[in-house]
Amino acid sequence: MIASTTVALAFSLAMDAFAAALGKGAALRRPSWGAALTVGAVFGGFQMVMPLIGFALGLAFADIIDAVDHWIAFGLLLLIGGRMVWEALKADEGQETGMKLTFSALFVAGFATSVDALAVGVPLALFDSPVFVSALVIGAVTFGLSTAGVFLGRAVGPLFGRWAVGIGGIGLVALGAKILIEHTMG
Repeated sequence: MIASTTVALAFSLAMDAFAAALGKGAALRRPSWGAALTVGAVFGGFQMVMPLIGFALGLAFADIIDAVDHWIAFGLLLLIGGRMVWEALKADEGQETGMKLTFSALFVAGFATSVDALAVGVPLALFDSPVFVSALVIGAVTFGLSTAGVFLGRAVGPLFGRWAVGIGGIGLVALGAKILIEHTMG
């Protein structure tokens, strides 16, 4: 049986990816199941692998990872979110933003939203579930929420037009700022 701590951790870690998936969904003209599953697989894959990498790095490097993870996440989310805001501002009213689901942008977003999972991997051995089970649960929850987030994001898109992409971008920038503030202010 999977410990409630592991499930709570999985949902907590998946929220960054879910927010990014909402933005991706708002930016796509008509997200297909293939696009949604790709977003879910990339985000879920990163969220599954990063804790394992963190665990493998061990406690010796925990201070180094913890010292920079928030800066990396902030910088990447600022770049991605800033680009989304820029696309929304430069598009004419009623015009699509032109954002495409490129693997490179998805890879960067997947990495940026999973950097905190790297640091979580170090104390993962303290949980009730084995490390690999915990990583699988984290990946599966992120996969499900991110896949759904693409479709939910697109549902919001027609209601708010090009501004949905801008709002998604602002959300990513705010998420990066939140991560930075939480780690620097304690």
